[in-house]
Amino acid sequence: MSLSPYFRGLAAVTVATVALSTAGLMTRLVSIDAPTLLFLRGTIAGSFLFVCLFAVNRGRVGPDFARLGRAGLLICATSAVCAVLFIGALYTTSVAHVAIIFATCPFVAAGLGRLLLGEKPTRSALVASGVAMGGVLLMIGSGEEGSLFGDALAFAMTVMVAFWTVLLRRFPDKPALPCTVASCLLSALIALPFASPLVASTHDLLVVLGFGVLVFSVGFLLLTIGARDVPPVEAALIGALDAPLAPLWVLIFLGDRPSGSTVIGGTIVLVAVCLHILSAHRTATTSAAKS
Repeated sequence: MSLSPYFRGLAAVTVATVALSTAGLMTRLVSIDAPTLLFLRGTIAGSFLFVCLFAVNRGRVGPDFARLGRAGLLICATSAVCAVLFIGALYTTSVAHVAIIFATCPFVAAGLGRLLLGEKPTRSALVASGVAMGGVLLMIGSGEEGSLFGDALAFAMTVMVAFWTVLLRRFPDKPALPCTVASCLLSALIALPFASPLVASTHDLLVVLGFGVLVFSVGFLLLTIGARDVPPVEAALIGALDAPLAPLWVLIFLGDRPSGSTVIGGTIVLVAVCLHILSAHRTATTSAAKS
């Protein structure tokens, strides 16, 4: 039995979230500043995806970008701003703080989805969002230091991500690969005046190259594709997986151990998201069987 577009979207967003949750780890593995990292990441990921686009479409590359139109360019610009705010937040507050604040995205997405699309979130999605928020509130009590400015950047990023998911849902016909290429390159262009790519060490370049090609390019593309078939609140809910995963990668690879309340709260978020995905799969399977 083939999977429904809805469940394929859930799977794509989930895999993308796991991949993109390693961004905090990347910022801890390099010694370059935020604009330089943003420039290198955007340039590497955007160039790699452009090569993929050219290999797949060849003579249709120009028309594919032309199909973006104003709505597509708005999607690209919003995604690029998200990247700028995200990297800025990771450099000015803790990985856990960024992840915790981002976990509130389902509530922002639910409001924007209802306001701009008239979509009413499902009861299970709202319940899961409430449970996830309980885990977030518990993690806030971990006592980990952050900064007001960094937390503000993380909240602004959260709002922009929610708006981006709504735009993808509103304009599902925009080509995913050109959107992702343009977004990556635009974020690099924004960072260029402040970046110093020539001072990056070989180690830093290899780290960004590995993450840019193997992780972020695939993650951005899957997220752009998957968010088209999933209501904004649910895409944002799955994105809440970043809350437990981002500190986990830092713990595994760098030994930066989070507090007990962070671990417990992150587990609550993880369980809420997993239960919702299982519930959505069961619903999709039942609907397919009846049709």
